[in-house]
Amino acid sequence: MHTSPRELARWQFELTWSLFEYHLERLEPEDFLWEPAAHCWTVRQQPDGTWAPDWADTEPDPVPVPTIAWLSWHIGWWWSVTLDHAEGRTPRDRTEVTWPGDGTAAIEWLRGLRTDWLAALDKLTDADLEAVAPFPWQDDPQHTVAHMLGWVNSELMKNAAEIGQLRLLRAASPR
Repeated sequence: MHTSPRELARWQFELTWSLFEYHLERLEPEDFLWEPAAHCWTVRQQPDGTWAPDWADTEPDPVPVPTIAWLSWHIGWWWSVTLDHAEGRTPRDRTEVTWPGDGTAAIEWLRGLRTDWLAALDKLTDADLEAVAPFPWQDDPQHTVAHMLGWVNSELMKNAAEIGQLRLLRAASPR
């Protein structure tokens, strides 16, 4: 049986998503802004009511421990920008992608991005997969759209594992 590269990428994505969904279904509202360490990154409500992530253009040393809210923003940011590229839209700047403001809305946002991503995957042909990736390796002929799909799957798996670990740590911590 032959599995196309697109079918394989979709299968891998769906497997990763099912592992992520396991944690999404179990998150409590208080989990999102729980700060697991004194040195952490989170999202903060701005005077205009939007939520902006802590950020540094150069990664600090040591790297701050992110909150679940920050990680959910991070997923939403890179996935939104990847979808912009995949759909041929002008990609949004990092500062244009804000956290929705609470855990329930963040989960709905991520589930909506999943739906959008699957629709984008369904449009791809084998020729599309062989094209030079528009993101995250701008104009690098060694990386194709198929590589971009693999990157999305890997990035999602990494962030899902981080969220899962934080959820478990919070559940095991004294309140």
